[in-house]
Amino acid sequence: MAFPVFFDTCTLFGQLLCDVLLSMAERGCFSPYWSKGVLDAMERNVVEQGRAAPEAVRRRRLLMEEHFPEACVEGYQGLIGSMTNHPGDRHVLAACVVSPAHTLVTFNLADFPSESLAPFEVEVVHPDDFLLDQLDLHPIWSRQAIDAMLARNQRPPKDYGSLAEVLRRADVPRAAAQIAGWS
Repeated sequence: MAFPVFFDTCTLFGQLLCDVLLSMAERGCFSPYWSKGVLDAMERNVVEQGRAAPEAVRRRRLLMEEHFPEACVEGYQGLIGSMTNHPGDRHVLAACVVSPAHTLVTFNLADFPSESLAPFEVEVVHPDDFLLDQLDLHPIWSRQAIDAMLARNQRPPKDYGSLAEVLRRADVPRAAAQIAGWS
């Protein structure tokens, strides 16, 4: 089994970053995990912010569930009340604890203070750091995953430079710089 990683809603929110991450997971760099609550929030937030039409986000979610049927964690609801991190993200930590992952990838680092994580041996990692780790640990698989993603894109980005620009705007600038250097 590949390294298990739990993704917070904010990490899956942006379609391109989500596609990069899941393309890497498809190559075997890691095993992704999430919960129904995470996917519900992703779907709702993308639609509410006008980033995509409801049917497009629904299709994206269905494809995620189809490609990673083992990723959805269940049976965490009873733990939510005992979590001490930010109230809005307690469902995320509870689902992570139930999953096989000890790494939680999120932009919301402040919502998961170390004292709330310590009892569960969970480490919180920013997506930029996580992507850099994957690029360093699995350079061939990572590049193959990104090449395959770019090849199947029907719209831009279609090359490393334009992908890097979008990733920079998605708040993963160091990983973006490394990918831009592949050109």
